[in-house]
Amino acid sequence: MLGRQAAAALRLLLVLTVLLGGIYPLGIWAVSRLPGLHGPAEGSLISAPGAAPRGSSLIGIDQVPANPAADPWFHTRPSASSTADDGLGPADPSTSGGSNKSADSADLVTAIDARRAAIAARESVSPPAVPADAVTASGSGLDPHISPPYAALQVPRVARVTGLPVERVRDLVAGATDGRSLGVFGEPGVNVPDLDAALAAAAPGIR
Repeated sequence: MLGRQAAAALRLLLVLTVLLGGIYPLGIWAVSRLPGLHGPAEGSLISAPGAAPRGSSLIGIDQVPANPAADPWFHTRPSASSTADDGLGPADPSTSGGSNKSADSADLVTAIDARRAAIAARESVSPPAVPADAVTASGSGLDPHISPPYAALQVPRVARVTGLPVERVRDLVAGATDGRSLGVFGEPGVNVPDLDAALAAAAPGIR
């Protein structure tokens, strides 16, 4: 009896090892090679032809301009893991996450006010003109999307610094705008990594 049970267990182990350790992974790999799935399966990397990947369209890492006084980039939402004095700047992807501060937190209100003032100065607008998503972090702190109003707020600065016509910059924003999921869920969002990649291709000298 014990021998038969051991033999049955061994056969089951061998079958599951072949099935789950070989056939299943190969099947998943084969599916990931199908047209339209290869890019997402590899991490949705962004790169120019012949160049090394510059990031992923799924991870919003804020660009740092070489000259903050002549900032040519579109910027993501702020991150709770940013170490910049104004609360903006790139997130630390190794410690992604929200601040876990409540809406009535004095620290959070202070941080939002500081972000609003910094963005208003950067975009040359009044603080009330700064959209809410520009000053509040997402749950992960690495959200690649911003709202169309926040993207529109940045268009005049980007056009001025890069030398591109305003309408050309607006076209780049439109090209990086994702609609609602399935046409009904959520709100349209502008993918900043994709947008900055398109901007770098349209104005190769920016940094």
